[in-house]
Amino acid sequence: MNIYNITDFGAIGDAKTDNAMYIQNAIDTCSQSGGGMVVIPAGNTFITGPFDLKSNIKFYIEKGAVLKAVPDESRYTKSAFRENKGEGTIWIGGEGLENITISGGGTIDGNGIFFMGEELSDSFELKPFDRVDPRPHILTLVGCRNIKITEITVMNAAYWALHFAGCYDVSIQNISVFNHLKIRNSDGIDIDHCQNVRISDCHIESGDDCICIKNRREYDDMGPCQDIVVSNCTLISTSCAIKIGSENMDDIKRIIFNNCVIKGSCRGIGIQNRDEGTVSDILFSNIIIECRLYSEVWWGMAEPVYITAYPRAVHNHKDAGWRLKAGSDTAEIGKVSNITFTNIRCKSENGIFIGASSDDLIDDVQFNNVAVEIDKTTEHPGGYYDCRPCEGEGFIGGETAGFYMVNARNITLHNTSVSWGNNLPEYYGSAVYAENIKELSTENFKGKAAFAHKEDFVKKGDTIWQLTEK
Repeated sequence: MNIYNITDFGAIGDAKTDNAMYIQNAIDTCSQSGGGMVVIPAGNTFITGPFDLKSNIKFYIEKGAVLKAVPDESRYTKSAFRENKGEGTIWIGGEGLENITISGGGTIDGNGIFFMGEELSDSFELKPFDRVDPRPHILTLVGCRNIKITEITVMNAAYWALHFAGCYDVSIQNISVFNHLKIRNSDGIDIDHCQNVRISDCHIESGDDCICIKNRREYDDMGPCQDIVVSNCTLISTSCAIKIGSENMDDIKRIIFNNCVIKGSCRGIGIQNRDEGTVSDILFSNIIIECRLYSEVWWGMAEPVYITAYPRAVHNHKDAGWRLKAGSDTAEIGKVSNITFTNIRCKSENGIFIGASSDDLIDDVQFNNVAVEIDKTTEHPGGYYDCRPCEGEGFIGGETAGFYMVNARNITLHNTSVSWGNNLPEYYGSAVYAENIKELSTENFKGKAAFAHKEDFVKKGDTIWQLTEK
């Protein structure tokens, strides 16, 4: 294999020189020679502006080497979302490539705090910008095939860390992502219009979603998201640890999450459909979830599991414009169906939430061997469920239930339980709240209300409930 050390092309690891030109020269030379390995040598911090990867290259960051984003906003001009220039830029990019490996044990540092405004108690302020938001996404690969990311550390993203759009055959294994928990939009891994993806043995800490599967409208030519397996990961998020949506203009299907631990997160697992695409055939198994409340800067109200289908906000809202179909001023909502949760343990300040704008949007959700334990652990107010981004105020409820369900069909609670801790605010309520649920089946369900004077099971509206054993 041909090996190209970036220092042979002029790169200087002095933590101040912008090495983008030297790194790009090494990559281009390697590619023009038929491929090989581009090496970032150990013991150095290489500052760099944007550069692009090429096909048939192993980009090898040696253990002890750091590749760090140059702290100069003027260097970041290429949009991460094509013509939508208001949601970050590309730092390390590549489009239409094949056979790309990033590995070596070293670190990729997005220098995120440099791009932030003032640090607040719960977050960083976002700096104002005119048309182009200069915050760089760390890695953006579009329309690529045969990608392997392994044994590296990614940290301090100013926006998303790893974004794959329209990619086929992606393997992400044994990496660590450490984003600042106060930086908004700092997702860990975003799988966007991709197929045949494996994510395993990773640890991710993020100020936004740790792992997100979606179909952004800017890449609407890239097809559905499907055939994805996530296993053996530990996740911490100030927002949602595992999320499907909210952007979904195509189909998301055949997805498995298995053997994961979620802790310290504002929301555990979220299916958040706000567009016309469908979500179907999703399996979550063997997962421990521990959630807590944060301030309303962060989406979520400590729901360990959250399944929703609501119209996207369209009037005077940042989610209008690029989020809707071209020429449309109304949002369409696709169906969420065939979702299964098996062997799930939840501890949180809130319960599981299922909600939709009509009862034909969520169908066939099964909970098998799921335990929900609810206890108040922070000073943040609760009692509500967070449905943002949607029309209206974005919050519904008023009382915390073990399972709070509004407008859905074919919900099964099998060998499932709800229990309460020692710190019980007055807004803690029933074990199950069901409003307009068609065919709710509970078998071997164990649970009571948080207080003796409240109802164990609340049935409202057009709910058809078969309670076989309490």
